[in-house]
Amino acid sequence: MLQNLVCGYKPQDEPLSYLEDPATWDATYDPKARYANILLDDWFKRAFGSEDRKRLMELFLQEIIPERKIAGLRYVSQEHVNLFPGKKDIRVDVECLDAHGARFVVEVQVAPQNWFYERALYYSAFSLMKQMDKGVDEYVFPPVYFIGLMDFSFHRGSDKVLYRYGLSDLSTGEMMTDKLNLIFLELPNCKKAMTPDASVLDNFCYALHNLRFLPNRPLELRQEIFELLFESADIAKFTPDEKIKYDKDMTTDRDRRNQLKKAAEDGLREGREEGREEERKALTQAMEAAGLPPEKIQEILSHKAQ
Repeated sequence: MLQNLVCGYKPQDEPLSYLEDPATWDATYDPKARYANILLDDWFKRAFGSEDRKRLMELFLQEIIPERKIAGLRYVSQEHVNLFPGKKDIRVDVECLDAHGARFVVEVQVAPQNWFYERALYYSAFSLMKQMDKGVDEYVFPPVYFIGLMDFSFHRGSDKVLYRYGLSDLSTGEMMTDKLNLIFLELPNCKKAMTPDASVLDNFCYALHNLRFLPNRPLELRQEIFELLFESADIAKFTPDEKIKYDKDMTTDRDRRNQLKKAAEDGLREGREEGREEERKALTQAMEAAGLPPEKIQEILSHKAQ
């Protein structure tokens, strides 16, 4: 059942930290790895957005939208130009249509982003605008599905990987329309993966999240969708040019992560120092108000600093 777009929104009480999962920072690129990190832009598009791997996209969409028969996929432009001057254009990772005109926008987000839901809504608006032809009076058009693959979680501690949002009544849950669908896969939530209780999506999220660390395809992942997924990430099957590009991309990604980590650590350090200074000022003011002599105040502050 689709969740309400507004009721399903989970606001962040505090900014997401780029250090929330320290393990991701220690997992540096292994040049001897068998499988590529296909969550990176170009490599995700290679796996899910190319004609010769269309079957993988079909199986993926069928798993997350089981009520719709996915067939006859056709890839379309990823570029969307905003017709209003000064307003933001967009470029999505992968976009395609099925045989009946339903539009699927697939976007990957690796680093935590507080406003990913709003970004999904903005991107979907561009796709909705392309669903009606001129001269049509009745507003009957194929639906749009935004699918966000998140390598972070808005629902920390949850073992639920799939979140679906739609437009419905806030009080009754009655659906207003099925023309806009926002779907999110939170990859780190795959806690049921590789267990008897795991769904295909649980294991799919596990595979995407951990591909670059796996030496082989696990025995539990024998369905066609996993066969195609692992084949698409097999570095041994890359062309020489692709291998060179992947090495460069991983070096760039590692440098970016290290820069973000240092910036976050510097910010935390500065915050602690500012906090200590504010605490010192407040304590000084309190002791002065209590009538303590300056030499006694300095003695107490020096002792506290030690």
